[in-house]
Amino acid sequence: MITSKEITLAFSGASGAPYGLRLLQVLLAQGIKVHLLMSSAARVVFATEQQLQLSAAPEKCAQQLEQYLQAAPGLLKVYGKDDWFSPVASGSAAPKQMVVCPCSTGSLSAIAQGASDNLLERAADVVIKEGGKLILVLRESPLSAIHLENMLKLARLGVCIMPAAPGFYHQPQQISDLVDFMVARVLDQLGLAQQLVGRWGYDARQQQAGE
Repeated sequence: MITSKEITLAFSGASGAPYGLRLLQVLLAQGIKVHLLMSSAARVVFATEQQLQLSAAPEKCAQQLEQYLQAAPGLLKVYGKDDWFSPVASGSAAPKQMVVCPCSTGSLSAIAQGASDNLLERAADVVIKEGGKLILVLRESPLSAIHLENMLKLARLGVCIMPAAPGFYHQPQQISDLVDFMVARVLDQLGLAQQLVGRWGYDARQQQAGE
């Protein structure tokens, strides 16, 4: 199990801002230092889906998110897309775990090709080359052969491809329950504790046993 207390989290321009925001909230609540990367398109998505206008200035953006999530200060560090001197740009300093949530098919393609044209792409490239854990929470439908080929290429390199496809066996009552389902699965992949969603089989057996 990976127990690092630092994680790189990236928001790309796909729909699915609630997933990324909730994941960020849970990571910070667990006292994990988060290195956050956000594309320009992601800020548009957050404004559209969360009515959250995030500044392009990294420090201002960090303050906005800390306030919005009521998070403890000092755990969140936001970087600009061309901040090549940030820790996540180098294998000698980057966290060994990274999640792109949500992940657009554009980011998927760039990562699969090793483009490294911006900090998000470079950070993902670093995690792959250093043998770390990279999770891509893809949010797209339907998927073309191009998307599938890029996913297969990365999966063969050890990247965890996790489409944003929540289950329903936990009887979700509201949208936040579906969001928590996916966030819980990401936390499982990171080796982090989660109490957001019960695990398949356990709750039912406990109810039958009267526990």
